[in-house]
Amino acid sequence: MNRNQLLSALLIGSGLLWQSCGGPQDNKPKGGAPGQQADMAMPVSTAIVGKEIVSGLKSYPASVVPLQETEIRAEVTGYITNIFVADGAFVSKGQRLYEIDRVRYQAAVDQAKASLEIAKANLDRVQKDLQRYQTLAEKDAIAKQTLDYATTDVNNQRAQVQAAEAALTTARTNLQRSTIVAPFSGNIGISQVRNGALVNAGTTLLNTVSSTNPIAIEFQINEKDIPEFTKLQAGSSSTQIYASMPDGSRYEESGRIVTIDRAVDSQTGTLKVRASFANGANALRAGMNTTLNVESTSTQEEMVIPYKAVFEQLGVFNVYTVNDSSKVELKQIVLGHKLADKVVVTSGLEVGQKIVVDGATSLRPGAKVAENNAENKQK
Repeated sequence: MNRNQLLSALLIGSGLLWQSCGGPQDNKPKGGAPGQQADMAMPVSTAIVGKEIVSGLKSYPASVVPLQETEIRAEVTGYITNIFVADGAFVSKGQRLYEIDRVRYQAAVDQAKASLEIAKANLDRVQKDLQRYQTLAEKDAIAKQTLDYATTDVNNQRAQVQAAEAALTTARTNLQRSTIVAPFSGNIGISQVRNGALVNAGTTLLNTVSSTNPIAIEFQINEKDIPEFTKLQAGSSSTQIYASMPDGSRYEESGRIVTIDRAVDSQTGTLKVRASFANGANALRAGMNTTLNVESTSTQEEMVIPYKAVFEQLGVFNVYTVNDSSKVELKQIVLGHKLADKVVVTSGLEVGQKIVVDGATSLRPGAKVAENNAENKQK
């Protein structure tokens, strides 16, 4: 047998052997009849959609702000001669805080008084001269020009009296402002100046006073929550408002919504809201970071399902329901308050429907399921 005949015999033998092992005609699916795997039931846990009275909780990052706060600045120039309060003390409205050297301002008042007396005396003199000139003018015993000059002198002197009175008012105001008093009741901060310091009118910061009781907590809400907080402000809701302290403890006093800002921030879609709290113990301090909690209890029963039954696709919340044929259907739902491991459903489901709780990630619409935890069904 030559070389070409030997190669042909080897190729024919290999083809026969490959066909005997199945070859391409072996296309039958393994593991049973066609479609058997598609009909296999997927094990899942389920729950029944129910209704109950729920208590919802919304929490917002917040900060403590005074309802009133103002910077205390010098209104006249001079040296600090007295500081009447200790740093951080509580002050009452009208209480003396600082005193600026009063000597020159008292002297200015005394000088203004003297100038006013001189102006009044001169006015009295020129008024008497005018009366005499008017008597002589009636008898045609004086030149008309002299009478005109006398009238002008009276008018000028009246203006001098008015100027002296204004100067006295200014001097008295400066003297009064040399003693700085609290504009309202609250806590004063740490003094920025000490005795002997030179302060300038309108520029030197002396201290800051802020009201402490009541005090406010400010936070931002989404624009979609505006109707809810408008009701809270009007007092037409039984919702409870409370604060969580930085250490996580609950602040003992409840609050109320007192202010809703005039406009929504177009960049963030949020709105500033202010709640007021009693603060007799001064536990809430300005600038403190807190959490504002809004807790509400529904007046009627609402649909509730386990939160882990919900999954999100492209911003839409969904659940799988189980029909009478034990096959699943995809349902879009709208969520309400989240309640620990449960969530309120406002639309998309009906009471009594069966939903998939565990195992939803491996399902597709129309898949057949088998329950494996009937004890977890929600009543």
